[in-house]
Amino acid sequence: MRQRVITAVIALIIFIPIIIAGGIWVDIAAIALGLVALSEVLIMRKKLLISPEAWISGIGIIAVIAPSSWWDWLPSYLNPWYIVYLFVLLLLLRTVVSKNRFSFDDAGVITLSMLYIGIGFHFFIAARGVGLIALLYALFIVWTTDSGAYMIGRKIGKNKLAPHISPNKTWEGSIGGSLVATIVGSVFWYFYPIGHYSLLVMVLLTLVFSIVGQFGDLVESALKRYYGVKDSGKILPGHGGILDRFDSLLLVLPVIHLFGLI
Repeated sequence: MRQRVITAVIALIIFIPIIIAGGIWVDIAAIALGLVALSEVLIMRKKLLISPEAWISGIGIIAVIAPSSWWDWLPSYLNPWYIVYLFVLLLLLRTVVSKNRFSFDDAGVITLSMLYIGIGFHFFIAARGVGLIALLYALFIVWTTDSGAYMIGRKIGKNKLAPHISPNKTWEGSIGGSLVATIVGSVFWYFYPIGHYSLLVMVLLTLVFSIVGQFGDLVESALKRYYGVKDSGKILPGHGGILDRFDSLLLVLPVIHLFGLI
């Protein structure tokens, strides 16, 4: 627990000034986090981080994460997603030149990881571009859902939520976490509004975002269970890897964007 607290304090000391500063600092941070998260998937897949597929997917995920303004120089007939697709094509070509040591399954896993991780961190940048309040709203939803689910689950949790994926999570903790996040997120929005929705709609949306965040957690738990690992990485002592810390946010931010809030 002591190591966990120390890591959290150091991470916040670094993280908070970056999101306050915004701009290029958030862009760099999102890209760095995305690259580390992708490397965690590659390691779980038992791929070398100096392999051609690691380099291709690394540049590809930068293309996914990069803010839209970075692509203003492109000719009108090209768009960022075409550039991303070129990297997918390179992964497919890799299956040929590697004589199937790098398989179509490998290319599929890495492509999906580029999108899953890259789009999540792309909207991390987009949220900060809207304003610090928009990003904090998303972060508070995720943090309060996790904290509420953990505390309430420990106190009264009895019925397992998804024992085949994450045996420690309970329905009581899940429901309690979403209720806590809905209250905190709605109060936060009331004093610092974003978007054009009414308070009632925002209460309902905050509940939806909290539930989506829990699915993000379960998706990453399923990934780890499939590869037989406890944590996605070891970069954050006591907390695991970058995917372990940002799994909920990677799903929440794109869904928030779906409703036009970022």
